[in-house]
Amino acid sequence: MRTHYCLSLFIWTYMFHIVDAIPLEEKANSDLLNTRAVDLTKDDNKMLHRTKRGWMWNQFFLLEEYTGTDTQYVGKLHTDQDKGDGNLKYILTGDGAGSLFVIDENTGDIHAAKKLDREEKSLYILRAKAIDRKTGRQVEPESEFIIKIHDINDNEPKFTKDLYTASVPEMSGVGTSVIRVTATDADDANYGNSAKVVYSILQGQPYFSVDPESGIIKTALPDMSRENREQYQVVIQAKDMGGQMGGLSGTTTVNITLTDVNNNPPRFPQSTYQFHSPESVPLGTHLGRIKANDPDVGENAEMEYSIAEGDGADMFDVITDKDTQEGIITVKQNLDFENKMLYTLRVDASNTHPDPRFLHLGPFKDTAVVKISVEDIDEPPVFSKLYYLIEVDEDVKEGSIIGQVTAYDPDAMNNLIKYSIDRHTDMDRIFSIHSENGSIFTLKPLDRESSPWHNITITATEINNSKQSSHIPVFIRILDINDHAPEFAMYYETFVCENAKPGQLIQTVSVMDKDDPPRGHKFFFEPVPEFPLNPNFTIVDNKDNTAGIMTRKDGYSRNKMSTYLLPILIFDNDYPIQSSTSTLTIRVCACDNQGNMQSCNAEALVLSAGLSTGALIAILLCVVILLVLVVLFAALKRQRKKEPLIISKDDVRDNIVTYNDEGGGEEDTQAFDIGTLRNPEAREDSKLRRDVMPETIFQIRRTVPLWENIDVQDFIHRRLKENDSDPSAPPYDSLATYAYEGNDSIAESLSSLESLTADCNQDYDYLSDWGPRFKKLADMYGGDDSDRD
Repeated sequence: MRTHYCLSLFIWTYMFHIVDAIPLEEKANSDLLNTRAVDLTKDDNKMLHRTKRGWMWNQFFLLEEYTGTDTQYVGKLHTDQDKGDGNLKYILTGDGAGSLFVIDENTGDIHAAKKLDREEKSLYILRAKAIDRKTGRQVEPESEFIIKIHDINDNEPKFTKDLYTASVPEMSGVGTSVIRVTATDADDANYGNSAKVVYSILQGQPYFSVDPESGIIKTALPDMSRENREQYQVVIQAKDMGGQMGGLSGTTTVNITLTDVNNNPPRFPQSTYQFHSPESVPLGTHLGRIKANDPDVGENAEMEYSIAEGDGADMFDVITDKDTQEGIITVKQNLDFENKMLYTLRVDASNTHPDPRFLHLGPFKDTAVVKISVEDIDEPPVFSKLYYLIEVDEDVKEGSIIGQVTAYDPDAMNNLIKYSIDRHTDMDRIFSIHSENGSIFTLKPLDRESSPWHNITITATEINNSKQSSHIPVFIRILDINDHAPEFAMYYETFVCENAKPGQLIQTVSVMDKDDPPRGHKFFFEPVPEFPLNPNFTIVDNKDNTAGIMTRKDGYSRNKMSTYLLPILIFDNDYPIQSSTSTLTIRVCACDNQGNMQSCNAEALVLSAGLSTGALIAILLCVVILLVLVVLFAALKRQRKKEPLIISKDDVRDNIVTYNDEGGGEEDTQAFDIGTLRNPEAREDSKLRRDVMPETIFQIRRTVPLWENIDVQDFIHRRLKENDSDPSAPPYDSLATYAYEGNDSIAESLSSLESLTADCNQDYDYLSDWGPRFKKLADMYGGDDSDRD
């Protein structure tokens, strides 16, 4: 049938290609395609005649994919000038001329030399001309024509993808579009039905359907559930020829996934959960986990846990683990077994992203009961604060109480508590604590300049159970007291030129002070009172904690004075005011005109004739003063050796004498003279104390004679009252040892031999610090106790 079709086309092409040809460029170059013959007669009544010639055509047609043995005939070129004698030669040029298309130059027959494919090229544009073989003259103008390739159904539809992937939400309605597949046919869509594609579904029914014309895949069943089935594979066929028999077809696969929607609420697998917790657990402790199940996935399965109002809502909290979607029960406040032993919580689990389309399915949350039992334990002491901050002046006396810590036993037994200092935090033993009331006091002087802060740790321990203890940090801030005098910040090497003029600045001095006043440093500079007016230099206070040294006279001479000593009085503005005198050494040097130092050699001090008279007098005066000081010092030292330890009968206070041995106990009476106590009449007049050196000389107040009083006890009480009321007595403590024991004490015996029967323990840890000689005693009385009883 295909052969008959091609044959009829050939006949039609051969018969009508000349007579039906239409010029392609009639407007632009019409004289190349038409020749007009005009015949004019002598009679004006004759009409003009036009004669059509045979060198005209539009296009030829040729079927693709020719499979015959001979070459395929395309058409024939012919001109009226061809008489059939072989004088004309036909020439073909253009697309495929000579390779795809060949022409018989004698007859003008055109044949296709190869099989053509319309999908590769659908038309060819060629040019033809006829020339005279003898003269080579072109008898016909060059004409252009088209050879168009007719299509046959030789290409099946092809999809743009071999595999499609699509998704559609679950629970979608019927007819919901999923994806559009597209198949293309390389055949000519304008020629027959070779390229008309129709889609159909081969696999995937009854879940999905496809539109036969658009290729859109749609859902075919309502309310498909992802939880029941998630993946579907659909096979789509595309067939040309409008889907008729004999048409070519192609297939593709579409993998469709049902995406999740939040159509399932969370559900607890059990209605009640049970947890246990000791009462001493710290805040934030995780007691347990609960989980509600949600068959949805992704954010649709995300849930949030909360505790409903009621019992335990203020004691516990629940947090959501975003990774596992579990609810973690945590402790929100401190538990107390003595207060409450059982809590019953109502915990809700709800979706965080509910879908309004499915709210009719029910509330998207669930509730479970969580019971928490509190277990009783022996708890350590609890301090009243998380930490303590104590501020104390650096001039506080030794033994002064600077603060207090308090702790209590939270158990029902309310055991007694003792306090101690962790000595690893107080290696120098600067502080101590009263074991019963927690009062902190000093053992050594404090110095802010060396240690502005002290961080110690206090331990509170139950007396009946030493394993139960708590620790608390105590931060002790040493407050500054103005106890340091200002001084030069550095050593200054100052020189003045011999040719200096009055008012020249030769040095700017600054000072430093170890103290740190809250309002900042402010220093003042003045000449010393002994030399209020220096003839050589002037001290100028710059009001910025610096002072400038200015020259006061015109010119200086190294021969007369090579070095000047300038004492400067420096004092601050804090209370109490501290001052010091710093001496600035100024050398006289030779300088150039610009003031640059050239020489300060020592040989300038010596004249060729020897020392000057002023220098000799100064040296002799210094030697005399030095000798006087040495003699006075030796005399004072000799007098101190001769005088006894106690020089006044009125002053019955004994000095503390330190020995390197253990001493003889109560029988040793050689360390001090108790004769004054035995014989009050033997005392001398009141004199200054010899154990300390007084800072100021004050008027000694005379006391009433006590010669007639022979009662030692009354004597001691009167002397004690007299010293307490003396306003001129210096503010220091002295240890006074008396041989008079007095009446019985209400505290009874203080002997350590009877302390074994006491109810409370004592601290003997210090025995371990006394060395190996006291090891035996430390082992007998060893144990943790306070620093002070």
